[in-house]
Amino acid sequence: MRLQHRDVTVVVPTRNEAKNLPYVAKRMPDGIAEIVVVDGGSTDGTLDVAADLWPRARLIQQTRKGKGNALACGFAAARGEIIVMIDADGSTDAAEIPDFVQALCDGADFAKGSRFTYRGGSSDITRLRRLGNLGLNGIVNYLYEAQFTDLCYGYNAFWRHCLPVIDMPDPALADAQWGDGFEVETLMNIRVARAGLRIAEVASYERDRIHGESNLNAISDGIRVLRTIFDERSIPEPVTSPRSATPTRVATVRARLGRAIAGSDNLALGAA
Repeated sequence: MRLQHRDVTVVVPTRNEAKNLPYVAKRMPDGIAEIVVVDGGSTDGTLDVAADLWPRARLIQQTRKGKGNALACGFAAARGEIIVMIDADGSTDAAEIPDFVQALCDGADFAKGSRFTYRGGSSDITRLRRLGNLGLNGIVNYLYEAQFTDLCYGYNAFWRHCLPVIDMPDPALADAQWGDGFEVETLMNIRVARAGLRIAEVASYERDRIHGESNLNAISDGIRVLRTIFDERSIPEPVTSPRSATPTRVATVRARLGRAIAGSDNLALGAA
């Protein structure tokens, strides 16, 4: 399936994924405008492998710890009008990217991957994680009047104009921020739902991690997700629609997100 939009950035957070990246690259569709690899201090040569696989990729070191911070750094560096976030361990299938892009081109603001919708699935999720996801999903749908079927899945795509609503923790800040960890997907999903963005769920099949062990902890990360659900309730409702954002407002947000790549902090960019 060919991409329906030419200006697509794929953000790939990594940490010791050298053995997994060749599979991810093999599944990556043709026509991707930009790949941003955000590394969290790998010691296995992950960035060298990434440079060999994607000579034109942008290679970045994240500024703090955690998947959320890696994504924030990647979003700040991304130039595409469509931004896709995938995992580097082979569990999210890059070959599905055209489905997410198609959903956006069909009118959605935010394309949300789901393992629990028609034609979705998983060979990786444990019974405990499935039950936890079901419970957390139900709480979010009730509190925020959402219709998610898979709250905690990290395969998503969105138009650049969604960045002001998602409002990721600033990569330029030195101290750890809430949203730097695995709770980031829940934070993003809640914010786009509260803002009234058009959300389309896209069926996705999650595969087993190919090499290495996951950094996810079902108990501690589940607690962080639960805290995020209730903490977001205390934040005032968005007063403007992201679809009506003015060019000035968009430019301001881009400038804020881009501070990390303007030389004002320790976010290092490289071009392979």
